[in-house]
Amino acid sequence: MSRAERRPVIVTEGVTVEISASTVSVSGPKGRLEQTFGNGVLFTLDGKELSLKATDDSRQSRAMVGTARAIISNMITGVVSGFSKRLEIAGVGFKAILKNGNALDLSLGTSHPILYPLPNGIHVTIADGVKLTVEGIDRQKVGQVAADVFAFCPAEPYKGKGVSIVGKFVRRKEGKKTA
Repeated sequence: MSRAERRPVIVTEGVTVEISASTVSVSGPKGRLEQTFGNGVLFTLDGKELSLKATDDSRQSRAMVGTARAIISNMITGVVSGFSKRLEIAGVGFKAILKNGNALDLSLGTSHPILYPLPNGIHVTIADGVKLTVEGIDRQKVGQVAADVFAFCPAEPYKGKGVSIVGKFVRRKEGKKTA
């Protein structure tokens, strides 16, 4: 038995978990998430504890137990408190605007503005045109939106222009020396 199998997922107060075959649904105050897993994991709900067990002793089934445990734990955290990522845009003329509440209009030094449609369940708030906060209940979607926006124009190492994720270190380089 692996360590992931020995530790059950604790279902917090105000959260309901439903299991049907290989699909797990989690509902809470912020919304509802649903995830389908492969056949390598068995789920048992005992009161406020969700236990996971591998169906057989194969390496993939045992690995899937740990993955499923982490995903379900993140689903419970998401429906209770949600997830957020903060981004900052630096550079002259670089800015972001929210269009119709469901698309980001990014001006990142290119010849044309970049229009990025936001997926369902993701909310972006913009402060001062350069500070973005991506929020949602699905951790994977929040991280993917932040990564997509970052990929449009990553912060460059000489002047720091571009998009940077708050808390992520950007290595700065020294500029050219003049003699």
